[in-house]
Amino acid sequence: MADNKKTVFIAFAMEDERTRDLFVGQRLHPRTPYEYTDMSVKEPYETQWKERVRTRIRRSDGVIALISKSTAQAEGQLWEIQCAVEEGKPLLGIWIGDHRTKPAVMGSAPCVEWTWAAVESFISGL
Repeated sequence: MADNKKTVFIAFAMEDERTRDLFVGQRLHPRTPYEYTDMSVKEPYETQWKERVRTRIRRSDGVIALISKSTAQAEGQLWEIQCAVEEGKPLLGIWIGDHRTKPAVMGSAPCVEWTWAAVESFISGL
């Protein structure tokens, strides 16, 4: 499976950092049916962060956005999602928590429940 490893950028609100850590850590479990390299940004860059993030998104095979109640106010995350759309990257929203409002910047990209099957389907389609 290592030969098929995908590179995925994870867009998340800083308030959801713990959930992001759980999401990314899930890929290390031996029974996880997919494998990918995480390209998310854990801390905002002090200078030229948009150019650096855009470069990471360009290098990624796809983008997964963790969607929560914090997303609507997360300017950095919304910019990352918009960047993915502008770059034509496959984009998947994953609902975290009970909040179910999809950001308009996602356009027609789907949002789904957080399941191994949903994530595997997205990653295998990259």
